Amino acid sequence: MDQNTNTPLADRIALVAGATRGAGRALAVELGRAGAVVYVTGRTTRAHTSEVGRATETIEETAELVTAAGGTGIAVPTDHLDEGQVRALVERIERDCGRLDILVNDLWGGEHLLGNAGFNKKSWEMPLADGLRILELGVRSHVITAALALPLLVRSEAPLHVEVTDGTADFNRDYRGNLYYDLAKNAPIRIAFGLGEELAAYGGTAVAVTPGFLRSEQMLTHFGVTERNWRDAVAREPDFAIAESPYYLARGVAALAADPDRAARWNGKSTSSAELAKTYGVRDVDGSRPDVWAYFAAGRKEGTADDYR
Repeated sequence: MDQNTNTPLADRIALVAGATRGAGRALAVELGRAGAVVYVTGRTTRAHTSEVGRATETIEETAELVTAAGGTGIAVPTDHLDEGQVRALVERIERDCGRLDILVNDLWGGEHLLGNAGFNKKSWEMPLADGLRILELGVRSHVITAALALPLLVRSEAPLHVEVTDGTADFNRDYRGNLYYDLAKNAPIRIAFGLGEELAAYGGTAVAVTPGFLRSEQMLTHFGVTERNWRDAVAREPDFAIAESPYYLARGVAALAADPDRAARWNGKSTSSAELAKTYGVRDVDGSRPDVWAYFAAGRKEGTADDYR
């Protein structure tokens, strides 16, 4: 591995599955900033918009941001529920590079199936088709991608598999308010645990990571703010004061990817953007170090969110 501290991932090949927007986009960009070749996938392109319904973010734009950051971004339109498309993606990476070093599973896109009402419904009150689609988007896509990409990943001298979810293993012991969402966000934690057992024989690492209260493009739109004036949303949602940009988690994961001791630290475990920030000394784009999980554990007392930044 290149020991240049500015590009510690200069000889690494990465795939970020689900890199259209949010954490996935930021993860791709930060891996690129560290020097990696990054294949970015998703369903929204400049010619096609996925069921999420946001044409404003595309995988082509993500690839361009990766390259602008100093890496090599390669956009490959992929529906990760289509085994044929995923196989073709893996075969392309194999032809181009002969191996895969980093696999990031950030596949989701189920918010539109929940809305605010979804978290107030019993499982039997929610349309079954919507619940099963949540499981397809949040679980089946992850399993398909891992199953088809791992044979290439284990060719790496130190394979890294990252599962992106919502909530740490400790936090998710409490019910997440909707049965299908709870299943979808706990499954990646168990995937990382199980793959940690399997990858250990290959010197590999599997880890589940979570952001905190994410200022994704969708969340900013929801509150009618931008990254520049995001604090205007705090009046409507006090907890938004602890919100973090997608780059906070991404910086921590990029540092983890460059850590030669990552297997000993993280294999099979669940961690958060805040814990990664403390471990590797990274900060969010505004210089802060938010810890939403500590804030929640302390009882989310009114007016204290800024104390956990």
